[in-house]
Amino acid sequence: MRVKDLLSPECIELSGKASDKADVIRQMVDLMVRRGNISDREAYEKGVFAREEESTTGIGDGIAIPHCKSDAVKAPGLAAMVLPDGVEFDALDGQPVHLIFLIAAPNTEDNVHLEVLARLSELLMDSDFIDALLHAGSKEEFLAVIDKAESGRQEADVKKQQAPSDQNDYEVLAVTSCPNGVAHTYMAAEALEKAGKKLGVRIKVETRGSGGAKNVVTDAEIAAAKGIVIAADANVPMDRFDGKPLVEARVADGIHKPEELINRARKGDAPVYHSAKGVRHTDDSAKGSAGHKIYTSLMAGVSAMLPFVIGGGILTAIAFLIDTILGFGTTGGSNFGSMVPLSAFFKYSGGLAMSLMVPVLAGFIAYSIADKPGLAVGFLGGLLAANGNALADNFAKIWPDGLGGFQGFIDRFAFQHSGNTVSGFLGGIAVGFLAGYIVLWLEKSTEKLPKSVQGIRPMLIYPVIGMFIVSIIMCFIFNPLIGLINTGLSDMLTALGRSGLVWLLGMILAGMMAVDMGGPINKAAYVFGTFMLTNASEYLSKGAQQSDPKVALCYMSMAAVMIGGMCPPVGIAIASKLFPGKFTKTEKEGFVSNIVMGASFITEAAIPFAASDPAHVIPATFCGSAVAGLLSALFGCTLMAPHGGVFVIATIGRWPLFLLAWLIGSFVTAILLGVLRKEVAAEDR
Repeated sequence: MRVKDLLSPECIELSGKASDKADVIRQMVDLMVRRGNISDREAYEKGVFAREEESTTGIGDGIAIPHCKSDAVKAPGLAAMVLPDGVEFDALDGQPVHLIFLIAAPNTEDNVHLEVLARLSELLMDSDFIDALLHAGSKEEFLAVIDKAESGRQEADVKKQQAPSDQNDYEVLAVTSCPNGVAHTYMAAEALEKAGKKLGVRIKVETRGSGGAKNVVTDAEIAAAKGIVIAADANVPMDRFDGKPLVEARVADGIHKPEELINRARKGDAPVYHSAKGVRHTDDSAKGSAGHKIYTSLMAGVSAMLPFVIGGGILTAIAFLIDTILGFGTTGGSNFGSMVPLSAFFKYSGGLAMSLMVPVLAGFIAYSIADKPGLAVGFLGGLLAANGNALADNFAKIWPDGLGGFQGFIDRFAFQHSGNTVSGFLGGIAVGFLAGYIVLWLEKSTEKLPKSVQGIRPMLIYPVIGMFIVSIIMCFIFNPLIGLINTGLSDMLTALGRSGLVWLLGMILAGMMAVDMGGPINKAAYVFGTFMLTNASEYLSKGAQQSDPKVALCYMSMAAVMIGGMCPPVGIAIASKLFPGKFTKTEKEGFVSNIVMGASFITEAAIPFAASDPAHVIPATFCGSAVAGLLSALFGCTLMAPHGGVFVIATIGRWPLFLLAWLIGSFVTAILLGVLRKEVAAEDR
């Protein structure tokens, strides 16, 4: 099936106009409906928006490819729109989108939408092709451009397949893959192939997308290649590249730095990869390799954890809200949140979800490192981190007279009867990485076992030995030490509150939320806030009152985190109205969406502005959020929900002052943007 077969004139708009991302998607769905291949418009539209929630399909360079595979689609189809003025689409490069293709695919096993998407992604790497589409004078010309480009692509593929075998001795082999296995996988492949042609280097690229592995490299090709390029943000089979110089990079580098990667691979400027039977274990001296692995593994754990935190936290907040409305806010004590059956139900469900936060974090960090064998070991480590060394009491019951020096060692160093052995979030991170690398070590250590026992390694050897090692390290090292750190942090926070320096904590947390808008610094502050919510629940369960300073301090920390994330988008929106000469027409069109997203605690709405002008936008957003966090803490604002913005206002203590602090911080950002940003050209306003 060809791209042109899925596109018809009635599904093309060459002079599109849209106010925001949601508006343009609805218009694209209308175009698709005209084709007659949609049986349920509402269901299909929901599917398109749901896909956007996973990650933006604005792939950069002014292109977006939204898509949906749904039972509401009777037959595959395409719709296309050219937007001369552009539209804000949350694109990966932060720039407006001018060309959009919408894909509709029936819910069948053939994954036709992925095949078409791959072909479109490859064609859209050609700037001349994009330019021809943007300047097409008619729908017929638009279709002709696609037909010509696709025909040329197919001819090239045929020639490649018919090439003599000696021309398949590739100098460089590459593998591309991204977490969703969609556009970036194929764009990186196309970029690497073009760069190879430009450099005169014979290169073959294997793509590992959602539709499976394509153009798979062979053992003979690997043996003949000078070097390997892995441009991937997802795990790929690595064992086959044992002994070859290997360059490992992000998939984005495959798109933007293909020549650099190819040159490193063919010149031998890369570490030699050593296999441990399917385990990714390249030399960490590779530029950016260690940091990239740590970051992607940590983000894998955090991403898996957040739904439990958000869902469970809001359910728990609803329980507190019910009891507060019924007048139990200061009298409930340890039963606060479960004073009536309805609130008890919400607290029970939310508490169970929140209790999975650390195990899921640790489990998926380990999974990112060691694949499925790491999952069980990581989960156990996370449970130990979340629950601490409860075994201490059992030792005391079984051996009331102690075990001499050994019992004393256990009491003092491992179980700390008078201390805290719950290592929590910090312990979850540590044991996630520990579990992953323990499993890698076990895989390497057992690879020479007899073939008769090779099959039981993942099901028996890895989990049993891995869990044993993790249990020993957690109970005797990580939990005691990190438990002391957590106790120190708790004491420090309490001291900050008692000394009147809680404003400093609020200012720092809120400022961190506005530095990289969804990046590691932002996530660190957010996860700290949610961790404080779990501490508050623990204090309440032990008999503390809602008004207890420790409990209030935990809720104040979460309030500072949320207000810090709400300020940047709103401050930018206000600035676009106060200082219109400092913003382009496209930027000003995002006023409403920035207000709504800021109010919803979606800091990422500010990313396009920070990406296009970081030197001026980031200082302004940081200062505005820091001021808001400072005021929130000084006002004594509290928050019992980990997400939701103004939509969970009923769970915000002193909410009028919280809103005031939010507005002040947003205006600080706006004023600073007006001072720092330069005037844009008159024709761009």
